[in-house]
Amino acid sequence: MITEPVVDLKLAKELGLTEEEFQKILDTLGRMPSYTELGIFSVMWSEHCSYKNSILQLKTLPRSGGKLLVSAGEENAGLVDIGDGLAVAFKIESHNHPSAVEPYQGAATGVGGILRDIFTMGARPIASLNSLRFGKIDDDEESITNRSKFLFKNVVKGVGDYGNCFGVPTVSGEVYFEECYHDNPLVNAMAVGIVKHNETASATAEGVGNPVFIVGSSTGKDGIHGATFASEEISEESEAKRPSVQVGDPFTEKLLLEASLEVIRSGAIVGIQDMGAAGITCSSSEMSAKGKCGMEINLDLVPLRDENMSAYEIMLSESQERMLLVAHKGKEQVVKDIFTKWDLNVVEVGKVIAEDRIKISYKGKLEADIPADILVLGGGAPVYKRETKEPEYLKQTRVFNTDEIKEPKDLNEVLIKLLESPNITNKRWVYEQYDTQVRTNTALMPGGDASVIRIKKTKKGLAMKTDCNSKYTYLNPYVGGMIAVCESARNVVCTGAKPLAITNCLNFGNPYNPEMYYQFVECVRGMGDACRYLDTPVTGGNVSFYNLSRDYAVFPTPTIGMVGLLEDIDKMMTSYFKNEGDTIIILGKDKYEIGGSEYLSRIHKQIKGNAPGLSLEDEKKLCDTVLDLIDKGLINSAHDIADGGLAVALAEACVMNREKQTGCEISIKVNGRNDFAMFSESQSRIIISCGKKSEKKVLEVLNKSGVDFEIAGVVKGNKLKINDFIDTDVSRINGSYFNTIQKIMENN
Repeated sequence: MITEPVVDLKLAKELGLTEEEFQKILDTLGRMPSYTELGIFSVMWSEHCSYKNSILQLKTLPRSGGKLLVSAGEENAGLVDIGDGLAVAFKIESHNHPSAVEPYQGAATGVGGILRDIFTMGARPIASLNSLRFGKIDDDEESITNRSKFLFKNVVKGVGDYGNCFGVPTVSGEVYFEECYHDNPLVNAMAVGIVKHNETASATAEGVGNPVFIVGSSTGKDGIHGATFASEEISEESEAKRPSVQVGDPFTEKLLLEASLEVIRSGAIVGIQDMGAAGITCSSSEMSAKGKCGMEINLDLVPLRDENMSAYEIMLSESQERMLLVAHKGKEQVVKDIFTKWDLNVVEVGKVIAEDRIKISYKGKLEADIPADILVLGGGAPVYKRETKEPEYLKQTRVFNTDEIKEPKDLNEVLIKLLESPNITNKRWVYEQYDTQVRTNTALMPGGDASVIRIKKTKKGLAMKTDCNSKYTYLNPYVGGMIAVCESARNVVCTGAKPLAITNCLNFGNPYNPEMYYQFVECVRGMGDACRYLDTPVTGGNVSFYNLSRDYAVFPTPTIGMVGLLEDIDKMMTSYFKNEGDTIIILGKDKYEIGGSEYLSRIHKQIKGNAPGLSLEDEKKLCDTVLDLIDKGLINSAHDIADGGLAVALAEACVMNREKQTGCEISIKVNGRNDFAMFSESQSRIIISCGKKSEKKVLEVLNKSGVDFEIAGVVKGNKLKINDFIDTDVSRINGSYFNTIQKIMENN
């Protein structure tokens, strides 16, 4: 027999609730809650489920407009019209803390969870992306390096194994390594799917008497940890309360995908929702609140892996590959037949009721009776505005005199060192572990500015990218937030795609720390301003707080997932130089900014200064101009100048096409130091190349655009030559750029 603890204020605080929140529970129920009810409140009022410390800021983002079919937060994922009766569903979420506990399963279940959010919309997943952050893997201190390598290796394997087995191509992403992520790796998973407008599904419950089903895997004790940190909220004080590991099964998920899409198309269901964070608790309350109704659920009927489970454990279990669905009364057999065919559990566990209550019974006892609306985001869940304070560290980082930075004698060696930086070097070691071509829709592979998926039976393609430079957001949260949006848009534009909308995964420290909350507020403000200017509304996303330990707090990391539309995939553009004799033109203005640059960090061991400046007007003009050039078929390549600056971008454009690498000769005006000109990370810059026959028309477009540009050189030979200070063989660039990660990981 399971003995439940005494419910009181002390227990409520242990479960993460404040005294005020506990009092609100007493006032709502008019009595002392049961242990199960207290657990339900604790998870639903956690930051991970209620967004209580972030929702006021998130509401400042542009969450409607553009081609959005549903506003942010209305469904499991965003939905954007792409024409021809089709919509793209996409979302990004974090699985940071589970990945710190058990990197393989933490990453794998993160991928599984975000895929379920896509196909519960009725959309078939067509692509998976990720954004990963770890501690240093090339540090001088072996203990630091070994832990980071362990996390890196197993997270990548978890991402790859789940996606590969499920059968979705992992096509794009980013990987960064900074000391601040040593204890708290960031594992952000994104998924993209396609659905016809008339085949979408909703996460809602309606219709009194309609049956409620649990489908998919059985329920176990996965993710239950006796605290309200809901898999993500692990603060310095709660290290001992880390969640038990969730275990994923991609083969079951594949069956669940097919069964879910079939049952949605059958018309037999009212709504369906993934049992993600907080399991049955979250899905039952959110679906009920959305439909302005309630549910009665009998936990005796829930398929269990462990028969010795309490009501508390069943309600809070985060076992994977499970859905809650509401069927139309009289269509029960249709639902049962579909899931039985796919060899999955399909059990009717309750019904929809008119009363706004979640009523949970187990072993003849009413374990919970709670108003649904009081539990959820947008209903009665607590909402807070936390104190902000500009971080003290900014006073030190902004005291930065570039004259104190010693100019290197050999810029060739600097370039090679930057190409070998784990933050810049090609991530071939990562993406070659992923199946990037399953379903045969991948038109542009990983390794360039963004990836592109073709949409079969149409001429369309979708470009997609994840992006965030967290050194910028650390040094200037507002500008860094803007840059994260703009760079992701720029990457998509370089493929010829028009940016449509973003999803975001906001990874920060403790919201109760005024300096960390300041970072959050300012990043969101910057993101919002950029999204409004570029007309890329926010479809939804995820907030992950408490990414800190006793020794480290992560840089503020607002990861942006951007999706863009190519109306004609035949016009898709790539990043690399193609033809001997092509003219190379640099678009945008170099302001010789090295604050927050990889050059300053890697070569001079400093993360100081300010983030590069950003003009949203210049960014919009640049993107519109490049899209115009690509649409008119005037250019042969387009590549964003980003981490490492101009010299790195030119080197990449020389070698990214491994089948036909080429050199180039560049002659540009330098109005300051040579090293700053080569490695500045000034924003809103793109390198394009064009044939001699189209050069005149390209210049006509550029002269009318108002975009700063400079004819810089020519594609030629087998060396990268820039003025008289860089002269490096393409073969050397190739070795440094493509082989560094593998060498580091093999050096145990």
